[in-house]
Amino acid sequence: MCGVFGVYGHPEAAKLTYLGLHALQHRGQESAGIISSDGRRLYAHRAMGLVHDTFTPKDLTGLPGASAIGHVRYSTAGGSHLKNAQPFAVDYARGSVAVAHNGNLTNAEELREKLEARGSIFQSNSDTEVIIHLLAMSTQRAIEDRVADALSQVKGAYSLVFLTEEAIIAVRDPMGIRPLVLGRLPGSDGPNVVASEPTAFDLIDAKTMREVAPGEMIVIDKNGFRSSSPFSPSPRRSCVFEYVYFARPDSNLSGASVYEVRKNLGRRLADEQPSVCDIVVPVPDSGVPAAMGYAERAGMPFELGLIRSHYVGRTFIEPEQSIRHFGVKLKLNPVSDTIRGKRVVIIDDSIVRGTTSRKIVKMLRDAGAKEVHMRISSPPIRWPCYYGIDTPTRSELVASSHSNEEIGRYITADSLGYLSLEGMLDAVSKTRGFEMAPGEFCHACFSGEYPLAMTPAPKARQLPLLLV
Repeated sequence: MCGVFGVYGHPEAAKLTYLGLHALQHRGQESAGIISSDGRRLYAHRAMGLVHDTFTPKDLTGLPGASAIGHVRYSTAGGSHLKNAQPFAVDYARGSVAVAHNGNLTNAEELREKLEARGSIFQSNSDTEVIIHLLAMSTQRAIEDRVADALSQVKGAYSLVFLTEEAIIAVRDPMGIRPLVLGRLPGSDGPNVVASEPTAFDLIDAKTMREVAPGEMIVIDKNGFRSSSPFSPSPRRSCVFEYVYFARPDSNLSGASVYEVRKNLGRRLADEQPSVCDIVVPVPDSGVPAAMGYAERAGMPFELGLIRSHYVGRTFIEPEQSIRHFGVKLKLNPVSDTIRGKRVVIIDDSIVRGTTSRKIVKMLRDAGAKEVHMRISSPPIRWPCYYGIDTPTRSELVASSHSNEEIGRYITADSLGYLSLEGMLDAVSKTRGFEMAPGEFCHACFSGEYPLAMTPAPKARQLPLLLV
């Protein structure tokens, strides 16, 4: 997760960045930050919390200049603390530089140990700080060469936006695991905004131009726009879970509408996991398009049987387990008159730990549902993600140690059905306009097939969950 944004050459760069981060809030809710440049120095403001709580008009006034980068954080490497809030900024021998990072470095611990042995002092426990130290220690002269030199030593997932006094640099890892897109503000001759998702451009009337290609480095400065590919080519492995859950449904990634992809996932789910029910009910919000596709293919009525409070964030990315449990009741409420006496098929995008699904099934039964059949528009998540999702151990994943039948009993559903891996990849790749092949996805969390290994590999922990 995490969301990054950058803008170059606009007199209200910090305010545009604030709006861009607001549109990317779904990618991280723990902290938000903006760093701006007036051509002479960098100015920073970072705080814990949501974007609209983090920045006041006074805070934005204190971020002058025509260039800025921003970040909304969801912690994977490093805890939920202010010291890990991004963007990070440092002064070094050749000036100042700031960086915002979406992704996770798989060799961060190895590099950190080497840097500390050479005298580096770290201010955070975020893997992103490793990049800053490598950049500062580089012997290259030009900033883009220093960035390339630093990134040639790291492995893993990264969509990065750097800011210096005079330029913005955007880089995507050679496998393209996390998304990064280029846009153009009205009246601009070339690209001058960059973001994790194109929905960040809509709010500021910017036009989406294209994705940053895997392994591509973009430099935007007073001389305009230039592109290079300084890294050895790698097979593309973009995260398929972006389409299942992470990205906003109004985003367009790799040429395809995320909304249409999710409807296709629901249609394929209806083919693979049919159910004889009275109504199709989504788990809002990410389950809504899939439920629409399921209802359409199955010929059953689609009903909003669960209403979401939009004043509560995504329970999946809350940092505390206690909040996650409590958040289900805060977030969803059943429409009893719609559900009572009905056989309900409930559609969700995924099951991670199973606790949320169990509470939702109970909620529907308490509202009078005659039967509750759960259908999931992705395969079982059996493996941890090391590229930017907060599932660091298999012990946290219910499907890693329990069969579908056991999970169904645990969540107390009358039946449980998942979309197959083949069905998911086929449904995504056959969406109109899609520009990638099924083999160009990372689906390690479903299949255990990792395109990059951790260095060193994390200690295996397989602690079975107690399903009662």
